[in-house]
Amino acid sequence: MTFPSGFTWGAATSAFQIEGGRTDGKGQSIWDTFSDQGRLRNSGDIACDHYHRWEEDVRLMGELGLTAYRLSIAWTRVLPDGVGEVNQKGLDFYRRLIDGLLQVGVKPWVTLFHWDLPQALEDQGGWPERSTVDAFRRYAEVVASALGDRVKNWITINEPWVAATLGYIEGVFAPGRSDWREGLAAGHHLLLAHGQAVPIIRELSADANVGIAIDCRPSTPATQSPADEAAWHHFDGFRNRWYFDPVAGRGYPEDMVHTYRERGRWDDSLVHPGDLEVIAAPLDFLGVNYYTAIEVEAGKEETERTGVDPGPDPPAGYTEMGWKIVPSALTEFLVRLNNDYHPASLVVTENGASYSESPYDQRRIDYLAAHLDAVADAIERGVPANGYFVWSLLDNLEWTAGFSQRFGLIHVDFETLMRTPKKSFDWYRRRIAAG
Repeated sequence: MTFPSGFTWGAATSAFQIEGGRTDGKGQSIWDTFSDQGRLRNSGDIACDHYHRWEEDVRLMGELGLTAYRLSIAWTRVLPDGVGEVNQKGLDFYRRLIDGLLQVGVKPWVTLFHWDLPQALEDQGGWPERSTVDAFRRYAEVVASALGDRVKNWITINEPWVAATLGYIEGVFAPGRSDWREGLAAGHHLLLAHGQAVPIIRELSADANVGIAIDCRPSTPATQSPADEAAWHHFDGFRNRWYFDPVAGRGYPEDMVHTYRERGRWDDSLVHPGDLEVIAAPLDFLGVNYYTAIEVEAGKEETERTGVDPGPDPPAGYTEMGWKIVPSALTEFLVRLNNDYHPASLVVTENGASYSESPYDQRRIDYLAAHLDAVADAIERGVPANGYFVWSLLDNLEWTAGFSQRFGLIHVDFETLMRTPKKSFDWYRRRIAAG
C-alpha cells in the first residue's frame, strides 16, 4: 500500500540508551544510579556514545531517508538537579543535534521524559510526590523556550505505565521501588505532568504538534471461561485503559478504581479538583508504542510474562525479547483507539524487534514489513494513522538487559562503537522512498 501523503517515516531512540556522555555538567538520573549500583547488565556511562558521535548518527539518518527522528532530552543534562540553574552546555548539545537534523531534512520529534528522572527529585520522593509535577512543568518551560524555534513535534511523556509500574510497583526498573500506592500515585502525577506541559509547549513553540506516547498490550482471554474473561478484562484495565482513558477525557476506569480501592491500593485524595480536566488536554496526536500481544488467563491478570525466556534462540513466532509476534493485534488496537477515543491523529511512536543477527537481519525485516502492513490495514479501515517510528535507529543499551538485546537498524559494536547499517536499514530506506 502507498501510505498517505505527508506520512511520517521515522526511527526512535532515548537519551539514556544511546548518549552516554556523563560530562559537561550533566546531573545524575535514576538510571545512572541503577547503572552505578550494577543493576544493569552493562554500564550506561558510554552506551552508544551518541553525545560525542551525534554527527555520524545524523549523517546515517540522512542516508536512511528518514523524514523524522524521535529523540528524548535528558532532563539532567538540562537541569542537573531537576530544578534550579540551567546547564547551557546541555541545551547547546541539543541545539547542535537538532540543527544537524534539520540540515539533512529530518524533522526532530522531541520527547521530554523517557524515564530518566533526576536522582535529586527521586531523593525528594520522585513521581509519587506532586512536587515532581511542578518540577516537570519548569523543565518543559526551559526546553520549549530553548528549542521551540527549531522543534515543532513534541511528546510530553513516554510510556507512563512502564515508568510507574515497573519503576514503583514491580521495582525491576529504576528507581526500584515496590509499592502499589506509590506506583498509582506516580502514574497519576506522570499524566498530570503531561497535561500541564501541553499548553506550555503550545505557548512557547509556534504551531506545535503535541502528543503523548502510551505503550499498549492488546490481549485476549486464554479461553472462553468466565474466569479467563474476567482476568482479561482486568488486565486490559490494568495495562491499557488506566492510561488511555484519562488522556482521552474519560477519567480513570470505574471498574479499576473500585478494585484498586478494595485492595487498598488507591487513595481518592490523590486526584485533586481539576486534575482530570488537565490530564485530558486536547492533543494533536496520540502516540502508541506497540510490540506484542498476549493471552490472559485467570490468576495472571497483572502480569505480561509469556513463558518464553529472552535469548538468542526464541521459538518461531517470537522475538529475542520473548515476545510473540502478532501484527494483526496492532491493526485491531489502532481501530479500537479510533473507535473509542476519536483522536485527531494516531502515530505509532515505537515498533520494532530484537534480533541479534547482523548485518543480514531478515527476521527484523519480516517483522517490520508485517507491522507496516498492519498500519496500512488500519488506515484502510478509517484510522487516521499518520506516522510510524521504528524502534530503534541504533542497537543500544536495552535498560536492565544492557547490550544483550539488539533492536537497531544500525549495528553498534559496543567495544569499538563502530556503526554498521544492517540489511533492515537498506530495506527501510527503500520502503520510505516508495512512500
